[in-house]
Amino acid sequence: MAIQKLYAGVKLRETRTRAGLTQKDFAARLGVSLPYLNQMENNNRPVSTSVVLALASEFGLDVTELSSGDGERLVSDLREALADPIFAGKAPPTADLRLTASNAPGLAHAFLALHQSYRQVHERLASLDEALGREDARATPSPWEEVRDFFHYCDNYIDAVDRAAEHFATRKGTTGDARTTAMAALSNAGLSVVFDDDDRLRAYDPASKTLQLSARAAPETQTFQLLLQVALTRQDALLEATLDLARFHSAAARDIAKIGLANYFAGAALLPYGRFLKKAQACRHDLEVLAGHFGASIEQVAHRLSTLQRPGAKGIPFFFVRVDQAGTITKRHSATRLQFARFGGACPLWNVHRAFETPGRFLRQLAETPDGVRYISLARDISKPAGRFGAPVRRYAISLGCELRHAPALVYADGMDINRAEAFEPIGISCRICERRDCHQRSVPPLERQLVVDPHLRDVLPYRVE
Repeated sequence: MAIQKLYAGVKLRETRTRAGLTQKDFAARLGVSLPYLNQMENNNRPVSTSVVLALASEFGLDVTELSSGDGERLVSDLREALADPIFAGKAPPTADLRLTASNAPGLAHAFLALHQSYRQVHERLASLDEALGREDARATPSPWEEVRDFFHYCDNYIDAVDRAAEHFATRKGTTGDARTTAMAALSNAGLSVVFDDDDRLRAYDPASKTLQLSARAAPETQTFQLLLQVALTRQDALLEATLDLARFHSAAARDIAKIGLANYFAGAALLPYGRFLKKAQACRHDLEVLAGHFGASIEQVAHRLSTLQRPGAKGIPFFFVRVDQAGTITKRHSATRLQFARFGGACPLWNVHRAFETPGRFLRQLAETPDGVRYISLARDISKPAGRFGAPVRRYAISLGCELRHAPALVYADGMDINRAEAFEPIGISCRICERRDCHQRSVPPLERQLVVDPHLRDVLPYRVE
């Protein structure tokens, strides 16, 4: 069996420094030449048996301290750290790691501490990204994020597209029926529309100019898809010009935004601004009345109400959100002071989560955010069946709300005790950014807040927020 050579340059230097000796004096005490000591201290030569005995007799050194066990652990830790994907490329050979661990253990430990700090910060940022709505921890936004922010900072109102859609839906010669108007526009453009028994909502073949729609889709969905194709076919120049002004950073973001603008056109044509705003004010924003009058879905109506921000003719500033059964927000917009976490779930105290328990019913809620602003919120479940047995049913819940000062304009505020402070439920945005200290539904501690953990006390939460 081969005998492992002992390299202990660091320990030799530490012993010499502790004794306050120069290399020359230290070499004399060990009985070796100065060049030989220099080579041992730099791990160019192993420590001989005579040197080990001299270290024990002259300096009282415990020879077990010369063991290479700590060095091997350091090499192992370095290898693990360097396996991190951040260190892309060829990993240093083990011999180099051994040399680093032996010759510069302080530097190796500093590197490991730095890497550990990086990992901790990365994990904290990942958690923060999830709470605040980011898909990942990259410094640059993803295409989806970029498009979402574009609509958000436009207040979810694109004036040129909105007015073009309104003109299309209300111009002279139209019947007022969005489906008929869309079919006529596509026909005039040379497109043929086919309704087929297909799971796909819409499929367009540019070569044959054939638009295929699912016959199983709800009528309002079919109408929306017809109008979306009108936008892509008849309003391409307008969409492209709007995209040019947006100056997206990637082709992917531009492509996603174009579909978003086409969707916007479709919603604005189905629910033209002037007519829709007038009817909404007349019926005090009754979603069912609006859906029946315009042949739209409840979700389409609620979303459109949140976009009525035309200068000089603004509607009530609403927030609108859609969540899935896991609580993940899949659509969001707010023209109010209430702003949602960019990704992830919403506050569990919000009534939108309870909508799944009462299908087909509207739930009303009076709520107050940590900043003291009070809101009236409306929630309802939304089911989207595929139209055939065995197909999955997509279930969501939507919420529409506004600040309490607009309550008289909402039919849903009738009969609610808006003057009693106890009637307002305390809600937040996301646990990590919510400042409430005594919330019984808190899932994680708030960021940048000190926690006090008392092993002798267990309240609703296992800690106290300072």
